[in-house]
Amino acid sequence: MSAASETAPAPRRVRPFYWSVRRELWENRAVYLAPLAVAAVALAGFLFASHGLAQELRVAMGQASGTVHDTFSMMTERNGARVTTTLSPSRTAGFAIVIPYAATSFAVLVTTTLVGIFYALGALYGERRDRTVLFWKSLPVSDTTTVLSKAVIPLIVLPLVAIAVALAAQLLMLAWSFAVVSLAGMDPSELLPRTHIAAISTITVYGFATLAIWWAPIAGWLLLVSAWAKRMTVLWAVAPPAALSLFEFLAFRTDHLWRLITTRLHGGDNAFQAPPSGPHFDIDRLLPDPLRFVSDPGVWGGLVFFAACLAACVWLRRRRDPI
Repeated sequence: MSAASETAPAPRRVRPFYWSVRRELWENRAVYLAPLAVAAVALAGFLFASHGLAQELRVAMGQASGTVHDTFSMMTERNGARVTTTLSPSRTAGFAIVIPYAATSFAVLVTTTLVGIFYALGALYGERRDRTVLFWKSLPVSDTTTVLSKAVIPLIVLPLVAIAVALAAQLLMLAWSFAVVSLAGMDPSELLPRTHIAAISTITVYGFATLAIWWAPIAGWLLLVSAWAKRMTVLWAVAPPAALSLFEFLAFRTDHLWRLITTRLHGGDNAFQAPPSGPHFDIDRLLPDPLRFVSDPGVWGGLVFFAACLAACVWLRRRRDPI
């Protein structure tokens, strides 16, 4: 045996699933660019409004008096009756300090949700429309691997991107807030507990992860529509559930399907303990409840439906012709 053959490196193992996911990210850069853009806008707005942060902290600490514009009315339900409570200026200033952090997470969540919807609707439809499916099928990558790589984007990659972007934006906001408060001659340690950054970060990570699982059947349905429809994927995604809900209401005077759909769209409540009500609601009291979430039959039923949709997508991709 020659020396060259003895020292020749072993061939590298081909990783079709890994490279399929990389291809999806390369072709759909909005997966990470859209959340980054929204976070940048949120940061810009926060920087612009931070000139009043020191005064808000003084009001929250009771070291300065607020004006009539520094009050906030809050409507709650108590014993079946709606009660309007006007919060004090210090309480309102506390809300003003924490709202930017929560609003940034919410904005990133909405953005990634919209990106996920449009991605899922075009994931399998787009390659059939532009006939690139013929090229990708010529490669040694199975239909199962391709479908799974597309399902990973809205259920795993997008939540991870959203969590990373939201947490990074919140840390930058916190660092800037410390600088602003320090330059105003105040102790930054007084600001930290009023930002509720630990609670918001926990809710962001846990909430995004549980929502990805809760919305899995929606992603599966959108991928199924993308694999089947020849045109107007948005219409085909909305029309069948709406038509079936209307038929059920007209025929049986019930709305079970509609409530199932709206509960799935709303989601998230079953992942947390029942939030306290009243004018003294504190975000620190919104506690994750993973046991409640995993014991919900709707979670497992949704995952079964999601798996069935993926199996149907694999079957359709193997047999459907390009458009």
